[in-house]
Amino acid sequence: MEYSKQADSVAKAVSDKRGNDVTIMDVREGSTIAEEFVVVTANSDVHMKTLCEAASDALEDLGVSHTVEGQTSSMWRLIDAGYLLVHVFSSRGREFYDLERIWGDHPHIKLENKD
Repeated sequence: MEYSKQADSVAKAVSDKRGNDVTIMDVREGSTIAEEFVVVTANSDVHMKTLCEAASDALEDLGVSHTVEGQTSSMWRLIDAGYLLVHVFSSRGREFYDLERIWGDHPHIKLENKD
């Protein structure tokens, strides 16, 4: 499965900042709100902010306009780039919202964690 340059760039950017369990999901079949998701888990609130900044910077470098929602949430922050949604979760938030269960039948790729 081939993913967009934008999704790939964002996934690599958050992975470079030690984001955990980085996953790109193709949700074109079944979603009217986006074509792709990038999902990542942060270790702390500070790490969540760092991952959001890395994802935003990657999108800005590609000239993609976007908004960040939930900036004060300690469970889930969302970067909305139209066709691409970036979900930055705490461990608790990722388990609670469980996007992999909801969208698990769609094509996806998981990046290796950087140790």
